[in-house]
Formats: sequence, C-alpha cells, structure tokens
Amino acid sequence: MPHGHRFRHLFMHGDGSMTGWFGDPEHYERFATRLQHRLRTRVATDVAALRLPAGAHVLDVGTGPGRLPVEIARRSPQVWVTGLDVSPRMIEAAKAAIEPGQQVIAEVGDVAKLPYRDGSVDLVVSTLSQHHWPDRAAALAELARVLAPGGRIWIYDLRRALRTAQVAAAVAFPGSDVRVEPVRSGVLGRLLGRLTVQPAGVPV
Repeated sequence: MPHGHRFRHLFMHGDGSMTGWFGDPEHYERFATRLQHRLRTRVATDVAALRLPAGAHVLDVGTGPGRLPVEIARRSPQVWVTGLDVSPRMIEAAKAAIEPGQQVIAEVGDVAKLPYRDGSVDLVVSTLSQHHWPDRAAALAELARVLAPGGRIWIYDLRRALRTAQVAAAVAFPGSDVRVEPVRSGVLGRLLGRLTVQPAGVPV
C-alpha cells in the first residue's frame, strides 16, 4: 500500500478537525512526545528570543492538547498565549495542561473564522497543523486581519505542505517578507520547514 494511503487515517482531516487516531488527546500526546518535543522547544525558544513586550498576544493555531502554549509561557511569562483548535476534546486537554499562574487561554475556534479583533495578535505560531486547513487562502486572510502592525507569523510544517500556504501568504500580505526556511529539529529533521511572514527589512 502506498505510504500516502497507509497514513491517511492519521494525517488527513477534511474539515480541519483532529479526527481519527489523532482525534484522541492521549494518542496525539504519544505522537507529540516522540516527534514534536524538540520542535516545541525550538519554537518556544525562538519566541523567547523575540523578547516580546509585556501583554503581547501570541496565538498558537492548531494547538492540539496545548503543550506549546505552556512551553511558550514558561519561557516568556510576560506574554499572553492563546491555544486555538477546532476540536473540543483537544481544547479540554489543553485547558487541563495549563500551569498555575500562566497567562494561557485555550479555546475552540477555526483559523478561517478567528474570534479576535483586527490587529490584536502580535505573533502567530502553528506546528504541523497547516496541512489540515481546508482553505489556506481563507486562513491566511484571517491571519492577516488579526495580525498587529509589525507582527510575525511562523508556520512549521512539512516543507512540501507549505507550498500552497506560501502562495496564499504572498497574496494576503503584499509587501511583506514571505519565505520558507529549513528547520532542523528532532526526528522529522530535513522534512520540516518554517513559513515566515514579517514586515520587509526586519531581521529573521
């Protein structure tokens, strides 16, 4: 059986929800522990290096069981972090993962219909979720709406899966620096890339 069909029940989510095997937070957590721990650490470290000001809003799209927002909050306790996922079961797990005193919120929502004000998000991150988005153009347009002036977007995914999103990002963010960079992190290694969107001329 071709690999694409063999793993379809794990990775294909027609409506963008965490259905099938990954729809169970415990199964997802076992996968994430083995394959995403280094990536999660890398993302949280990169966020901390930005030295965002107190009260800045970081949005994690496709948060799953919410491990990344918790990790970001540990390294950047001055920011507010929202974990967003279309799956109520995942958000239930994400709420349980929040540590006392952390400025972290977990809520159900759709990247194509974000429940946030225009210009209210300073940084958007997403890890291995983008390839589940049914309408990448609509998703990137929504991210453009909620992103604050000078804000950034970091979307981590398999590099081949980022091609459509890169095109959509170039349309949604005219004049911005839109690129896909290689990511060396954990088991996924050379397969990963990071789609970055930021104002032109700003250092990566």
